[in-house]
Amino acid sequence: MLVEVFPFLDSRVSELTSEDLETLSNKVLQIVESKRFSFKNLRFYVFPEVYMPSDDTFLLASHLAFDEGERILDLGTGCGILGILAAEKGGRVVAVDVNPYAVECAKLNAKLNGLSGKVEVREGSLFDPIAADERFDLILFNPPYLPEEKNYGSSWLERAWDGGPSGRRWIDRFLEDFPPYLREGGRVLLVQSSLSNPQETTRKLEKRSFKAEVVAEEKLDFEKLMVIRARKRNEN
Repeated sequence: MLVEVFPFLDSRVSELTSEDLETLSNKVLQIVESKRFSFKNLRFYVFPEVYMPSDDTFLLASHLAFDEGERILDLGTGCGILGILAAEKGGRVVAVDVNPYAVECAKLNAKLNGLSGKVEVREGSLFDPIAADERFDLILFNPPYLPEEKNYGSSWLERAWDGGPSGRRWIDRFLEDFPPYLREGGRVLLVQSSLSNPQETTRKLEKRSFKAEVVAEEKLDFEKLMVIRARKRNEN
């Protein structure tokens, strides 16, 4: 139940400090101002400073395939939808986001859907909160990929789509860092826009001995979205 996410449930009002009451009030306001949606019989809240899942998220979700029990890393989890979908299908999930509001939102949604025990949510940028010896069967990444001449950093929501001047700021950092975190036979699924040079992504993956293929596409008004799957070239 939603009430379970509120703090101080076991305390009397007289026991709460002014700081406690402010925390409780902020939590209530955050929930009230949240957007809500359902997807595949799962319920989600999206806090005001968290990216609302859109075409890119759902395109990736439609190609989320893995074996039960596999370990999955969901980078840039947002409200947690991809990680929660994976956990509901039997995956063991670590979800990461640099946005503290997204981390809180993903934890809430995992709890609301009875999947807290299968989704571990961590705060940090890309692989920063991942230990050097951790390995995953599948890494999901829905990066900020829109080219932006200005550096939009005034809000967490604006950062969710700011890919830098070329749209590749976070994509290139991911491509540089991800290989050591894949298990043997592991693979990557990432969303890319035609506005941020997907050919460059394929080239960089091929250079690192990964076979890259576009497994899904969706044409929008001013861009084409695609899901790119990559795995080591010498593996089946």
